[in-house]
Amino acid sequence: MRALNNVTLLANLSHNSDTFFMGLFFNKRKDETTTGLPQWLVASDGFPFYIKAPMVLIGLYLFFNILDLLQEIIVPFAFAGLIAVLLNPVYNRFQRWKFNKIVAIVLTIFIAILVVAGVMFFLSSQIVQFGDMVPQLEKKALKLVASLQTWLSTSFGISTEKQMSMLDEAINNSKTYVGKTVNTLFGIVSFFVLIPLYIFLLLFYKPLILNFIFEVFDENNSEQVAEILQETKGAVQSYIVGLMIETTIIATLNSVALLILGVQYALLLGVIGAILNLIPYIGGIIAIALPVLISFITKDGYTTPLLIIGAYTVIQFVDNNIIVPRVVSSKVSVNALISILVVLLGGTLWGVSGMFLSIPFVAVLKIIFDRIDELKPWGKLLGDAMPDDPPPNVVNPREAEERQQTLF
Repeated sequence: MRALNNVTLLANLSHNSDTFFMGLFFNKRKDETTTGLPQWLVASDGFPFYIKAPMVLIGLYLFFNILDLLQEIIVPFAFAGLIAVLLNPVYNRFQRWKFNKIVAIVLTIFIAILVVAGVMFFLSSQIVQFGDMVPQLEKKALKLVASLQTWLSTSFGISTEKQMSMLDEAINNSKTYVGKTVNTLFGIVSFFVLIPLYIFLLLFYKPLILNFIFEVFDENNSEQVAEILQETKGAVQSYIVGLMIETTIIATLNSVALLILGVQYALLLGVIGAILNLIPYIGGIIAIALPVLISFITKDGYTTPLLIIGAYTVIQFVDNNIIVPRVVSSKVSVNALISILVVLLGGTLWGVSGMFLSIPFVAVLKIIFDRIDELKPWGKLLGDAMPDDPPPNVVNPREAEERQQTLF
């Protein structure tokens, strides 16, 4: 009899497993009933906090640990997924022109490779010119560093040994980011082999993947699944295309400003600054630091560095208030607090690659959260729209009057 009761209990646990695990993260609805489970597994308002909190922490730890262990596989695949979504309209155009499926995919990837090769050729030609000036830059840099060390020693009492120790620590920390980036992308082999291969296979098996996603969910939710997929595709495409247009505009503005100020390697620094600008908030600071550093080395005085800071500040203002709202027309808006957090987390987890991937990843998560009732509060937390009716006893109503106002 005891064995029969155990079998019945296991069957009930299996039948209600979704309710059990969902209860760890979501409150039970009023109209839901949990039958057949022992009372110790049932809670009227979901599971208590001392059960939810450890399970959530353990789940997050396992999730990020798996992402860290599998970064050499996941990151190239993630880049390939984003690029495949971006290239999908080109592939569909070849399909409408009655091209063979494989030929259409190959032509699509070939066009993308030509664009990347053109950008790399331009940057390499600029870097070659920059390399010719390295000896002169090195001499001027050594003089500048010596002057800086003297100033720090006299003004703040920091010895030269202490300064070198701090510099070595900073270099070691930067190597961690660079090392993660190189390892993540498998180096050159990964970029030129794995990513195009992933793109080819994703486009080739697109019907199979989409069909799998639809069949995994209940038929009653097929319309909701289709809406999520359509909005995700539109958000990723508009986000990436918008970033490409924004990068072109910012590269032009940066280069023109540096040329007017007479900074050497203006085109190279302008393009690099625009690429760094793709990393939200943090990249803009690094983009300003590079031309300022070059101007310190190649010019005397502080006038040019200050003018560079002023010009880049104006460009950043135009970017945040005009270009991004009108050009980067993503259907998903992620607030500044979440953007900074996920960029830093992405950098810690996967280096520079994680910084690039963090915002599209969170944008897709927000689309999914906004379509699931239990996750809608999380979707609102990721967004930048103020609530329509915040609790008056917690939030000052005047704080939420401008519901569509963003940080910039």
